[in-house]
Amino acid sequence: MTRAQYLYLSFISLSLVIFAVILQQVGYQGVSFLPCPLCILQRVGYLGIGISCLFAASFHSSRKFFHIVAILSAIYGLGVAARHVWLLSHPGASCGIDPLETWINQFQLAQGLPWLFKADDLCSAKLPAILGLQVPEWSLLWFTFLLLILLVTFLRRAK
Repeated sequence: MTRAQYLYLSFISLSLVIFAVILQQVGYQGVSFLPCPLCILQRVGYLGIGISCLFAASFHSSRKFFHIVAILSAIYGLGVAARHVWLLSHPGASCGIDPLETWINQFQLAQGLPWLFKADDLCSAKLPAILGLQVPEWSLLWFTFLLLILLVTFLRRAK
């Protein structure tokens, strides 16, 4: 991949996190989209992709390493998003108080940057759809898209 392509993937990933924070702070259709624990974990995946791609664009000698880290971040995020979509389709699987929320909110990042990393909602909460899809479904699509691009470019480069 070229430096510009890494920067573009980083821009996409970081823009998705910014969009999530805007949904959280401003809302959509009069509803504030408070992040659940799985939303926070997906943000970590997007930040992992974005930061890894920034480093890959900046450090040519370590580009392969950061590309692999970006792939692993995308796989991680895809798994979390898939679990979130599954929970949305099986609302009985989520309990009233999510134990994952307590665990995530104890991290220093959640206490230092609560607007970005503090979980405040249930993972099975249905919020208004955006262009026909729930936010976790959009996230699953974006992680799939980013992972495919990262894998194809890595495998093409390996040959």
